[in-house]
Amino acid sequence: MKLGVFAVLFAGRPLEEALDHIASKGLQAVEIGTGNYPGNAHCDPDVLLQDNGKLEAFRKAVESRGLIISALSCHGNALHPQKAIAQGFHDTFVKTVDLAERLGVPVVNTFSGCPGDHENALYPNWPVAPWPNDYQEILKWQWEQKVIPYWTEWGKYAADRNVKIGLELHGGFSVHTPGNLLRLREAAGEVIGANLDPSHMWWQGIDPVQAIQILGRAGAIHHFHAKDTSIDPINVNKHGVTDMQSYTLMLDRAWQFRTVGYGHDLKTWADILSALRLVGYDYVVSIEHEDGLMSVEEGFSKAVSNLQQILISEPVGEMWWV
Repeated sequence: MKLGVFAVLFAGRPLEEALDHIASKGLQAVEIGTGNYPGNAHCDPDVLLQDNGKLEAFRKAVESRGLIISALSCHGNALHPQKAIAQGFHDTFVKTVDLAERLGVPVVNTFSGCPGDHENALYPNWPVAPWPNDYQEILKWQWEQKVIPYWTEWGKYAADRNVKIGLELHGGFSVHTPGNLLRLREAAGEVIGANLDPSHMWWQGIDPVQAIQILGRAGAIHHFHAKDTSIDPINVNKHGVTDMQSYTLMLDRAWQFRTVGYGHDLKTWADILSALRLVGYDYVVSIEHEDGLMSVEEGFSKAVSNLQQILISEPVGEMWWV
């Protein structure tokens, strides 16, 4: 496996300066934002798709530092019930797929999206309970009329361009669990897979190792994010895992995102990486930093150090004990 980073972490630095810093830490891959929620500070598809010279300069900037692009990421909600909002997210997704094809990047990461509860809704509706039965009716309508048709059509668009779609299993969106992901994959095809982030598994009460087993056996892990979560043993009993308080209220929240090793110990992370190897995932582990208790550089450096320690010490091959 290769160790990489989601480079939106360094959006405040020029591209080449950010790449120099990433390479200096011994990383081998970068995941780059192309718009929507991640922004496009380092990679604007409108510019690169229209100018071959700038496209080649972008490619060279990455490759000359011994790096690969693990994924282009444009997380958004292309199923938003307000059509103008959905169109913006969708257009960026399509351009990102086109750019991935031009660059030879195998994965585009995004969210599944979340529709409203009827055709004229204004806001997304995320059903998470089977009763009252209204929620089941909403969920059925969303999947049959919006989720499956959209990803069947645009999954084919990506597949025709040799690009896989990595959906991040994130609360607030229709695909947020391994089961949701496999349901959509069965309907829309193997182009659909997970951009699996353990942090979102933990707060939903899902064991990441088991999530890896479930998805990995189906060949449904296209990309992997490395981010941790800590769950407050008192606050979680007050607010539950669906805590709606702002992420900034860290002292009072039920859970919060942490850098690798600060929510769960390195043995747990070693088990996660071993599980990835076991199911045949041999691609990139991409560090994502959203730790409100650490600066960008501190969180990044600690995640790199912890993951490098595990990856270097992990045995590889059938006869490692000899």
